[in-house]
Amino acid sequence: MWLWALLPICLALFGTVGIWTVFAIAVTNGSVNLTDAFPYISECGTYNPQSCLFSQICNISAVLALWIVVIRFQQVRDFGDHGKANIISIVLGFIACLGISVLGNFQQSVLMGVHLFGAFLTFFLGLIYFWVQLYLTYRAQPSGGCCIGPIRAICCTLSSLLVIFMAVLHNVGYPSVAALCEWALVMVFFCLFGLFAAEFRHVDFHRLTVQKQGLKNNLPASVGTNGSAGNARS
Repeated sequence: MWLWALLPICLALFGTVGIWTVFAIAVTNGSVNLTDAFPYISECGTYNPQSCLFSQICNISAVLALWIVVIRFQQVRDFGDHGKANIISIVLGFIACLGISVLGNFQQSVLMGVHLFGAFLTFFLGLIYFWVQLYLTYRAQPSGGCCIGPIRAICCTLSSLLVIFMAVLHNVGYPSVAALCEWALVMVFFCLFGLFAAEFRHVDFHRLTVQKQGLKNNLPASVGTNGSAGNARS
């Protein structure tokens, strides 16, 4: 089941290729003009036809990210829970994934307020999520390896600095530099998701169980009455 390690790698590659494809289309058809200013990601994805592609990229990325968040939560819980930190992580992860979908489907040229709200959920709550994951890297099993913690710490620190620089530069009138910070921030976020491959290579199996109690009740009467069936698990 080490193939689960490919899931975060696929998200990182898909998202990176996807948003740069949107950028290339926007530049090619003249939706953005690089001679005027370097565009924000949202500016590239706000006009047709690339807006449709941008929405689909965000939706698919949100689903993949949510899948990763759930698997990581379950993995940490299976290895010892770690209480509130793990619960906080899945709540933040869920909200951040919702933000990805919101900012992708409500373009800034249509509903700027909703788009900015989605960006807030994605960037700020997503950043907190990764800081919590850094904490769990050193407190929870399985370990991704001795180098994963430092790399994750560097990425989280860099992301925090980029968020601050992006907000400050935008407010003081340097939108092009702020846009570059946004692009760099998204690239680092994809890198942080890709790092989960180090933990996911330890996943033995992954399944969804519905109505576990009902499954127990439907077990044959012989289960538990003989030596071999007594070790059966639902």
